[in-house]
Amino acid sequence: MRPIALRGPRTPKKLSMQPTLIVADLIAAALQRHGVDLIFGQSIPSSLILACEDIGIRQLVYRTENAGGAMADAYARVSGRIGVVTSQNGPAATLLVASLGEALKSSIPVLALVQEIPTSTLDRNGFQEIDHFKLFSGVTKWVRRLSSSDRVDDYMDMAITAATSGRPGPVVLLLPMDMLHAPATALEHRRIQLGNYPLDRTLPNIQSLKRAAQLLSKANNPVIVAGGGVHLSAAHDALASFQERFGIPVGTTVMGKGVVDENHPLSLGVLGNIMGHNSVGKHFQSLMNESDLVILVATRTAQNGTDSWRMISQGKTFIHIDIDGEEIGRNYESVRLAGDARETLTALATELDLLPKGPRFKKRNALEARIADARAAYQVETADVVTSDAGPVRPERVMAEVINILTTDMIVTADASYSSVWVASYLRALKPGMRFLAPRGLAGLGCGLPFALGAQCAFPTSKVLCFSGDGGFGHVWSEMETAVRERLPVILTVLNNQVLGFQKDAEDERHGRHTDACYFAPVDHAAIARAVGCLGIRVEKGSDYAKALQVALNHDGPVVIDVITDPSAFPPLTIFDDRLEKVRADRAARTSKQPSSH
Repeated sequence: MRPIALRGPRTPKKLSMQPTLIVADLIAAALQRHGVDLIFGQSIPSSLILACEDIGIRQLVYRTENAGGAMADAYARVSGRIGVVTSQNGPAATLLVASLGEALKSSIPVLALVQEIPTSTLDRNGFQEIDHFKLFSGVTKWVRRLSSSDRVDDYMDMAITAATSGRPGPVVLLLPMDMLHAPATALEHRRIQLGNYPLDRTLPNIQSLKRAAQLLSKANNPVIVAGGGVHLSAAHDALASFQERFGIPVGTTVMGKGVVDENHPLSLGVLGNIMGHNSVGKHFQSLMNESDLVILVATRTAQNGTDSWRMISQGKTFIHIDIDGEEIGRNYESVRLAGDARETLTALATELDLLPKGPRFKKRNALEARIADARAAYQVETADVVTSDAGPVRPERVMAEVINILTTDMIVTADASYSSVWVASYLRALKPGMRFLAPRGLAGLGCGLPFALGAQCAFPTSKVLCFSGDGGFGHVWSEMETAVRERLPVILTVLNNQVLGFQKDAEDERHGRHTDACYFAPVDHAAIARAVGCLGIRVEKGSDYAKALQVALNHDGPVVIDVITDPSAFPPLTIFDDRLEKVRADRAARTSKQPSSH
């Protein structure tokens, strides 16, 4: 925030700079009514930011709009409240597209308040004019322009309702500069607060609930696959209760990681496309194959979460719980339970209690033993990589050290690509509702650090651990200055292998070779961190990471741990099983046969 001495003079109405009520004041008041006390911005629209600050709404100043949008996204994910980001028109607005697209695909309520050129200059090629409706139409639920000073509350309520109701998502309200400065009159005093989500908790019809309960009661080998919507519904306790009471194993998508305790004897961990070699999920594919009933809970059944729709065969019976009826049956014909995940799970449990216990109850001990054996096999399979002291460091070793210090109140964020998979595969949720944030909607690089900053704003006293590859971190280096300036003590581990790991390996797997664009020059990220005032630590051996992590945990500011990691390491993606190693071996063999240039 601006130092007190630099703020404008106060007037009797407790607003700086403006002696009379203007539209910007009404927008700020509406934000406050909806529970907003923090916005992510960069001083524009200035009249709105000043009005917000003067009534106690804090501005968290980002360096780039794409990062600011991601911060608002993460803030919303963990707080249960709408995230708000502001932006200038034109080029600044274009930088919001990626972060709003991620929020749309991940169902995160974000309100973007975007300044526009004055209405008198619209369609005259005004400075930085662009068609914001076309720009944002593909990445939001709702886009409108405020064009009347007496409809501020109407449009603010519509925007926030659109963001927080049904399947949540991002919305944009366009604010012409002259409209923000227009004189205003407080026409009414509204009290309703719409900024928390889910705004409405709906239930499926009773006939569908009864049918689903009957099917589940008779199932021999049911399994649950839970997605990120369980977090959005705050349904983790309801799901954990369902898992325990009815003895049903639960696996999750990457977005759903943390909805159940992954140490529970009936938890399968993260499934989908990360069930390859050296994953715990690999050992549960047979269990998925043997299932006769699959309950899909708040998941889009997207490509990654289903391993390109191969993890679960189509011939099974499916029950799909989702707030968005359009998602039910998209990829698997299902019994439709369209409703809020928490309320629907609770209602389904009530119906199940009225029915006889099914055959699965007699199998619980054997099922738990089978899951325990699978976990033990995974531990044996990964023993070498998780204990390796060598350098370059194995990412699995990094994750093993994090497990040793992880606590239930910590928040973990990961950048896109390999970072998300390392975290999803090798860390464990310690309780239902523990948060692991990853950009799996569009999976664009550069979200890890902004996610950490947004989450830290929502929970200032929690430890926030972030993991990013050097490729992802390169998108948002500048936001380390934000962490220092805003006193956000996030701990960022950079998995620095000097390559775009997934890009290189995917090209190898598909083409047998890769382009030279996959390689980076060596970068000392710890030095970059120190240059902006962070604590920077460089780690070159696996045995040194635990010490660096402990120093970071004891530090009272942001920390970057730059870990020089093995560029040949790749996480347990099923698409790489066997094939990638074969490509590497074939290439090495060809190289060895080439005549020497000497």
